[in-house]
Amino acid sequence: MTNKSKNILLVAGFIFTLILCYDLAISKTIILKNEHNGLQQEALLLKNTPKQLSLLKQKQKYYDSILNKYQIYGSSVQNNLLKTINTLASSHDLKVVHFLEPHVIENNDLSVKTYQFSIEGHYNNILKLIHHLEQKTKFGEIINLHFEKKKNFRTRKHYLQAHVLLKSFG
Repeated sequence: MTNKSKNILLVAGFIFTLILCYDLAISKTIILKNEHNGLQQEALLLKNTPKQLSLLKQKQKYYDSILNKYQIYGSSVQNNLLKTINTLASSHDLKVVHFLEPHVIENNDLSVKTYQFSIEGHYNNILKLIHHLEQKTKFGEIINLHFEKKKNFRTRKHYLQAHVLLKSFG
């Protein structure tokens, strides 16, 4: 054998030995190292679990207090809104003409509901109801308020009717 063929055989053997070492030892070591790093990160997350649990319980108490403060109880927002409107309408001498089903728009993960209802009564009383809905109960925001003066032809009296659109996120 010549020196050239010995050198080629030596280089080929060295490359084969490197591939064999990588396949038998180094690749498994890299996999175990990555797994070890992942387990260490999980251990850090689990170490902070009691602290996170206590923070979540505090947040839950806070949100429950907000729901109670703004009179949003366990039933649906639509039922609570209707109950509030009826209560305020009876106390302010108003009449609920109609309350339609909410119009729901889904956009990504956000659900936007638009409630439409009509109130009949005196202007100042309607404004008191609208102010209470928007400022004190936090059901949502009034996006449209349309007043319409109508006439009852049987009694020949005029009355005021307000059509309300209330937008709520959730």
